Amino acid sequence: MDARTIQLRRPPVLVRVEGRFVPPGVELAEVDRRWNALCAANPRYFDGSMLQVLGVSRNGHGGVQIHVQECSYRFYAVQKTGLDCGVRPIGVKAVTIAGGRVLMGRRSTTVAFYPGLWEFVPGGGLEPGVDPAQQIARELHEEAHLAPSAPAVAVALLFDPHAFTWEIVHRMELAAGAVPDAGRDGGWEYDEFRMVGLEGPVPEPLAPVAQQMLPIARRLLAGAQPRQ
Repeated sequence: MDARTIQLRRPPVLVRVEGRFVPPGVELAEVDRRWNALCAANPRYFDGSMLQVLGVSRNGHGGVQIHVQECSYRFYAVQKTGLDCGVRPIGVKAVTIAGGRVLMGRRSTTVAFYPGLWEFVPGGGLEPGVDPAQQIARELHEEAHLAPSAPAVAVALLFDPHAFTWEIVHRMELAAGAVPDAGRDGGWEYDEFRMVGLEGPVPEPLAPVAQQMLPIARRLLAGAQPRQ
């Protein structure tokens, strides 16, 4: 599936499907073998529950419906080893704005996807039963030890073919003078933060999903809604 971006004028509607998703046509023993190898290489891996996207459809007037089902994280993680289980998680991301600049971070070497690359902060998987706007605010606190000055607003839905994820992109505002902190305990996902003006060069190397979000971020800074 190619990269895709859908403009949102209202929050997406998540439709939960009962049961748990188990990849059809995939040998579970091979999944376990690859999962155990990943855990041996990186002890931070944890096999919790996540939401897998079954389908996305527009519902008119700038909205979308996202059908999701719970799934074990291991089915997603092993895809980075080349075993495609058909798992496409739903996540949340944000363009976090303060004083005409946006918050960006360089991912650490211990993360599963995009190690050492720069991206917009924050971002993360959407946990079952959590509202996307609440989840992205939680991610901002966990990753940069900051709190938004207003509720997050969903502005786009995109598909990231490199990380196999659907992402609900939000606009978030920070209070003037807010300073992100990568040094406290728990901030292991990023090893550096910057507040970046997008009128000139951005930090490199840039993650593919950040390249996909860059036009959205520039339009938000210019005061316009992102276009499809």
